[in-house]
Parts: sequence; structure tokens; C-alpha cells
Amino acid sequence: MRFLPVIAAAIALSVPVTAAELPAKVTVTMANFSYTPADLHLHAGHPVTIHFVNNGSGGHDFTAEEFFAAATMDAANRARVGGAKGRVSLGKGEASDVTLTPGAGTFKVHCSHFMHSTMGMTGKITVD
Repeated sequence: MRFLPVIAAAIALSVPVTAAELPAKVTVTMANFSYTPADLHLHAGHPVTIHFVNNGSGGHDFTAEEFFAAATMDAANRARVGGAKGRVSLGKGEASDVTLTPGAGTFKVHCSHFMHSTMGMTGKITVD
């Protein structure tokens, strides 16, 4: 009988995580002078993993300082957005995931590389 608690603990650890417990996943693709999608709609207080992919011919970034500042995330994800810079920078062909819990608001997004935002690499994040 003394093994019963051990068996119960082993069973509890093997129970799979349900989909409701996992963060939602959104993919943002960076290309030459565009984001797809350009506008994101997220829900405040609901965890999300944003999968950033750079399909452009050179480096691009996703700069949203106010959005990332308003979000809750652990230290590893905060480092991926450049800390206070609020920027995910990727070279050609690179990808990165950032998991966070967004705060409410409407936030502007742009690529900080020279002339990229002028050429259309902008977007918006709405969190309600």
C-alpha cells in the first residue's frame, strides 16, 4: 500500500496538458517591407506565443516598444525583445518565438531599419 501514493503521483505527472492551458499561437511573417498580418488582434490577459519569421532578403525587425512594455513575460522572452528596446530582430531566414501575456491597448509596429517603415513595413496591434 505504501506504493500507492507513488503510483498516483506518476499518473498525475503523465496527464497531458489540455489545449485550454496552452498559449494561443500567432505567426508574423516579415518580408521585404511588409508584415503578414500587418494588424494583430489579441486578447488582454490571455497568453500568446508570437512566432516571428523573416522571409525577406535581408534583416528586419518587429519594433513595438509600448506593446512589449505593457506585456507580462519572463526574463528569457524579455531578452528576445531586446529588453526595453521592444524589438525582435531577425536576419534573413531566421525565426523566433516570444511568449507573453499582452496588456490592453492599441500599439504601433514598425521596422526600425533605415527607410523600411517608409516603404510600408508598419502595422498595428489591438489588445482588448
